[in-house]
Formats: sequence, C-alpha cells, structure tokens
Amino acid sequence: MTINGNTELIAHIGFPTFAFKAPLIYNPWFEKSGINAVVVPMGCQAADYPDFLRSLFKLTNIRGALITMPHKVSTVGLLDEVFPTAAIAGSCNAVRRGPDGRLQGDMFDGEGFVRGIKRKGFDPKGRRALLVGAGGVGCAIAASLAAAGVLEMDLFDVHADCATGLAARLMQHYPQMTVRTGCKDPAGFELLVNATPMGMNDGDPLPVDMGRVDPSTFVGEVVMQSEMTAFLKAAQARGCRIQVGSDMLFEQIPAYLEFFGYATTTAQELRAVANL
Repeated sequence: MTINGNTELIAHIGFPTFAFKAPLIYNPWFEKSGINAVVVPMGCQAADYPDFLRSLFKLTNIRGALITMPHKVSTVGLLDEVFPTAAIAGSCNAVRRGPDGRLQGDMFDGEGFVRGIKRKGFDPKGRRALLVGAGGVGCAIAASLAAAGVLEMDLFDVHADCATGLAARLMQHYPQMTVRTGCKDPAGFELLVNATPMGMNDGDPLPVDMGRVDPSTFVGEVVMQSEMTAFLKAAQARGCRIQVGSDMLFEQIPAYLEFFGYATTTAQELRAVANL
C-alpha cells in the first residue's frame, strides 16, 4: 500500500509497550478491499494523552481512532458526545469526528460479543443472562446485551460495588429491563458470560458451579490468551454451546468499520486475510 496525503488514517492509541494487533487485521483487509486507509499504531503516555487526542483530530485525513489500554476510561471525559454503550461501560474504544467537528465515542467490546453469539444462532432478545465480572469488558458486554434486548440480567462481581454501579447505569438507560446483583448461581439462565480471568487454565477455580448450568445454556468467554479455557471445556462437557474469547475480537471489527463509515465485512473474511 502506498501511503500519501489522501490516505485515511485510523490511529491505534495505547501504551508504547502495548502489543498492537489491530493493524495486522485491518490493514490486510483494507488492502484486499482496495480502500486507501491504514491503521497506524501510536504509543502515548497517560499524561500526554488528552492533548494528543485533541491534536490528532486536527489532521485533515484522520478517519478515527481505536483506543486501547490504559486510555479507554479517560477518553470518555474528553469527548463531546458519548454514546449510551460507552456511557454504561464507563470506557470508550473508538472515537470519530462528527460532521460538526465534535468528537464522538462508543465502545465495541460488547458489540463484538453480541454479534458473535447471534452469528452462532443465539438471539439475546427476551432472554435471561448471568454475567460474572463487572470490570471493563464485563460492563461493555452488559451494555451491549441490554441494547440487544435482554429481558433480565444478573450481575456478579467479587467487588459488589462494581456490580451495583453497573446495574444503576443499566437501569438509567434501560429502565424496562430487570437487573439484579449479588448472586452467581447459574441455574435457570439462558446465557452465561464469564468476564473474569477465573477458569482460564486447567485446575483453576471456575467462576460458577458448572454442575448447576443447564445444557441448553449458551456460554461465552472473554479470555483471549487461550482458545479453549478450563471454563469453556467444563461448559462443553455439560453439552452447552460456547463462544471463545477471540471471536469477540474479530466480530467487533465490522462494527468499528461501520462506525468509521466504511463498508462492513464478516469475521470470517477478516480471519482469512489477517496477518496474525
């Protein structure tokens, strides 16, 4: 790809030591599709980030920015418009400049999870879900499940205030939904999501009592370091349909592309050309 002043830039901003994987997925797809755009890794220290983000969007050929750790939370306070999913999650991983020049931000970690389970035949609308873990990725998934029409959601976190805070934000935006906190008994739920590091390796403690999980429950994981975690193996042994953590990554990229105004694609097409 030849990069010039007409090439649209998407910044991928994180700590200088962060392993920037996005260019290895986006850029091969842009090249294959004949799109004159490129994702560029940009390391930035936290103290410099607010000024850097504002300066970045003064470029004439900037299309948007992908935000990663440790800047996702601080980004929310730097935007002119925060979309509901980012507001509920309390973090943002995509920023664009609107037609009026205002900076708009959204969060797509949860959207990737939801698109993945839908593609596998599980529609969360009207369902009962248990989400274990109310940290950054858990909040994002909860927000996207709420947007997808989940009827009831139970939230559990070892830090109870994280779960109650998330519940309050969900109810502010989705008052018609039933939200409960404090219990992680998986019995009776149609969707079970592990948004914690528990159950990653064989022999690790599991986030819930898997003997209480119904075989008809759809079970999802967020850990990406290991394709089949001990948690997913236990769910599969129960007869449950599952979603591995890496699916969330590939499924959210089409949502990013749509947010930035590009034609969408599929996770399968992205996997086929990715240079990981």
